[in-house]
Amino acid sequence: MSDELPKAYRGMAFLKVTSVKHYTDKTFSFTCERPDSFRFRSGEFAMIGLANGDKPLLRAYSIASPNWAEELEFYSIKVADGPLTSKLQHLKVGDEIVMRPKPVGTLVHDALVPGKRLIMFSTGTGIAPFASTIRDPETYEKFDEVILTQTCRDVNELDFGKTLIAEIKSDELLSEVVGDKLTYFATTTREKSDQMGRMTDCLRNGVFKDITGAPLNAETDRVMICGSMAMLKEHKQICEDAGMVEGSNSTPGQFVIEKAFTD
Repeated sequence: MSDELPKAYRGMAFLKVTSVKHYTDKTFSFTCERPDSFRFRSGEFAMIGLANGDKPLLRAYSIASPNWAEELEFYSIKVADGPLTSKLQHLKVGDEIVMRPKPVGTLVHDALVPGKRLIMFSTGTGIAPFASTIRDPETYEKFDEVILTQTCRDVNELDFGKTLIAEIKSDELLSEVVGDKLTYFATTTREKSDQMGRMTDCLRNGVFKDITGAPLNAETDRVMICGSMAMLKEHKQICEDAGMVEGSNSTPGQFVIEKAFTD
């Protein structure tokens, strides 16, 4: 009973893990039960973690699953000495995680003014919130073009994104909703791949324009950014240089960033 729980656990949801997939020695994803009453907007995050004595060990994680899915999915890095990820990476089916059932975040449609092209810039596991957004039918109702970019050091770190795109294409209902609107633009910075370089360089040297068909445009483009603090800062500057204004849930704009994962 909740009355018997330590105070820090009251109101928390206890969710059973239903699957675990390790993509590389640095990244993994897992799915868990979704409470019947839990609603969220694509791109939001929740505080999740593990029971840890009188107080749960929690961290902000983007919800990678679409808002219509029956389960919740999360995509995570593995940090050997990370307070939570050092333990989370050993999850097995049947284990239990803890979640505060109050999703929040700025990487949502509500924080952007209407536009024609939605561009999502991500590095590493920053792709997670966009894994939800690109599987949301609302995204394709709002935009004529949807572009997801991901930059990682090594090729195998792109596997989560590649798998996601392949699943969308092979899903009868989703592929019909998405049509030919979705472009996935992936680059690596260390290991040799088809497309090398940081996305900020691609934006400056014309490669982004060549692959997507147009440079960044404040009138038609709406941008979401998720990655490290340095990455956010650089992409934000590029957006502002293009004449874009940052948005929020209370005051929508032309681009949004998520700072919750950079602490």
